[in-house]
Amino acid sequence: MDAARVTVLRELLAGSGWPERTQGFAGALRGAVTRRSAAPGGLLLVGADSEEPWHLAAHLDDEASWSGLPELSPTLLRRTIPPGAPPHLAVPLHRLEQAGRGETVLVVAPGGSDGGLLERVHGARRSGATILALEADLGAADGELRGLAHEALTVPDGAGAPDFDIVQHLVSAAAGEPSTPAPRSGALRGALARAIERLTAAPPPMRW
Repeated sequence: MDAARVTVLRELLAGSGWPERTQGFAGALRGAVTRRSAAPGGLLLVGADSEEPWHLAAHLDDEASWSGLPELSPTLLRRTIPPGAPPHLAVPLHRLEQAGRGETVLVVAPGGSDGGLLERVHGARRSGATILALEADLGAADGELRGLAHEALTVPDGAGAPDFDIVQHLVSAAAGEPSTPAPRSGALRGALARAIERLTAAPPPMRW
């Protein structure tokens, strides 16, 4: 999603608190992968069910290119790897068992989490990995992932809340933005400049 559409979404959601929540979560993600102790290529992205978070992987990869922050480019961990998959799409889920200090695990859970994954996430946290969770609110039945995460963004299912996919777009866009906001007098000029740069620049190479 380009910068102009993200700006429109934020304007539509103004006053709801969601632009601020997604920016806060994105700031935690950006801070985790760019801190001095972060491991190179240490962002591990995993879906909490059989639906792999392809869209978020692609958007974060784009943001890594646009922002000049290669740390935002994730490694997608997969439950099933088809024959002939390229190396960056052939990283198995059990890679999570090796996650440790300096690495960040981003769990995307639009529809609940299975016990096997939660056990692996718990092990990664015990080994020193930073755990972030982007999840749908399924009530008391699925609070365990939230409890394991250092930072979680929970999307409720109901009126007044944006769609889960929209939240993913807003998080990925905000992750590539400077963590320190521009002075108010120059904020609009800076936003316009970034939008123009994205709209006129050559697209980053497709990896997903």
